[in-house]
Amino acid sequence: MSAAIAPSNRKLIIRLALFSALMFPVGYALVPLYTVFCNFSGLNQVNLTGVPANSQVDMAREVNIEFDSNVHDMPWKFRPIQSHVSVHPGEVIQVEFEVVNTRNEAVTGQAIPSYGPREAGEFFKKLSCFCFEKQTLAAGESRRMPVVFVVERNLPKEIGTITLSYTFFEVEGNKRAEAKAVQAGS
Repeated sequence: MSAAIAPSNRKLIIRLALFSALMFPVGYALVPLYTVFCNFSGLNQVNLTGVPANSQVDMAREVNIEFDSNVHDMPWKFRPIQSHVSVHPGEVIQVEFEVVNTRNEAVTGQAIPSYGPREAGEFFKKLSCFCFEKQTLAAGESRRMPVVFVVERNLPKEIGTITLSYTFFEVEGNKRAEAKAVQAGS
């Protein structure tokens, strides 16, 4: 029985060796083929600075973005690092806000955004924001929190300034909120 298996094993080994030998040039050719594919599809278009070109930015227009920060009945100091920026519609921008917990215990809060004028909110798209999640700061902790946004190109021409305002509210689960609930029930 072992004599009958040996010829079929030899054929299999020869086929595997040929297959492996042919795969090396195919793998080697993938690098230039990938470059050709990227050039054809436009995946590797870059400008002279090496930054990907964004054809969606309206360089002919600037919009002023003003930042406002508030806390509602909680022991935090909260402020924008920059009070305003000028942006081109379609341009991706990152700004930071700083928050400091002044209480001697951890506090959890969540920020609620608002926009002025109100209709600007539908054209102001946040890609990343601390307002998407509850924020817990330890006693005395300070933190810088980024916001990444883009103002859409189809923002009405009459809107030249947008105010982005955040208000932090203390959220449930905090000892102080529980104490207020107990006092309210008395």
